[in-house]
Amino acid sequence: MRVGDSIASIHKMCAAAFLLGMIAATPAQADDGDIPSVVEIPSGWFWQGSDSVERQYAYQIDEQVYGHDLSRRNRWYDIEADKWHVHLLSYHIAKTPVTNDQYAAFIEDTGHPAPEMTRDEWNRQGLIYNFDTIQPFLWSKGKPPRGRGNHPVVLVSWQDAEAYVQWLGEKTGKKWALPSELHWEKAVRGPEGAFYPWGNIFDPDRLNSGDRGPFDTMPVGQFEPGPYGLYDGAGQVFEWTSTSAQAGYRLVKGGSWDDRGCGVCRPAARHGRPEHLKHILIGFRVMYLD
Repeated sequence: MRVGDSIASIHKMCAAAFLLGMIAATPAQADDGDIPSVVEIPSGWFWQGSDSVERQYAYQIDEQVYGHDLSRRNRWYDIEADKWHVHLLSYHIAKTPVTNDQYAAFIEDTGHPAPEMTRDEWNRQGLIYNFDTIQPFLWSKGKPPRGRGNHPVVLVSWQDAEAYVQWLGEKTGKKWALPSELHWEKAVRGPEGAFYPWGNIFDPDRLNSGDRGPFDTMPVGQFEPGPYGLYDGAGQVFEWTSTSAQAGYRLVKGGSWDDRGCGVCRPAARHGRPEHLKHILIGFRVMYLD
């Protein structure tokens, strides 16, 4: 299905203007030590949420790739915040999602349960992936999967992420937290309210999604950063936020490695997941206020 010419023209003009200010594409490296490397997000205004033009675009690219209108019929993107101008004070946020190696330092220090699950524990969550599918992501004897130290940690619940945040605060003396939806969204998309970190036109070569593969997590920082220097804000893994969706649920943002289209990979997209959920598609990043 072709996107309307008028919508496409608007997107191309916005994307060209946005890309003038892009940071040069340089791969992120694994952080030295246990503490995530951060960037500063300056105090100021940004556009949060989406309008009807952006939502229509998201539905159309989903339909084009999947060949059906399931996301439109279920009104997935109608729950996004209506686009509005928001002012936030400055803060620091991790350049990448927390990696397996960084999470391993927390496990070793605290004895917190590692991302290990039995078949019964996995099946009780009622997800579409079978237990065999999750084997590459499972830890063993408190250690991350071999060769995946610089991949985002997954199979962590919101409570697990909160425990990591508390440990990080004790270790550094800073007030670390999971980002709220607002802090996460500004950091990923920039101040101008672009549809994606790179602009307004979806480009499957700019993220880890199901469009180009490898249909798996990748080492962090393999794609060009967004406007503030963040990596993997679109695709790779959904990320827990501190924002409540409803009782017992938290918003996740960013899309994942198995999504195509990718309407759900836009920073404005949102949906709630149970706080106790441990999924191969969900990780997290951290922040602290100045």
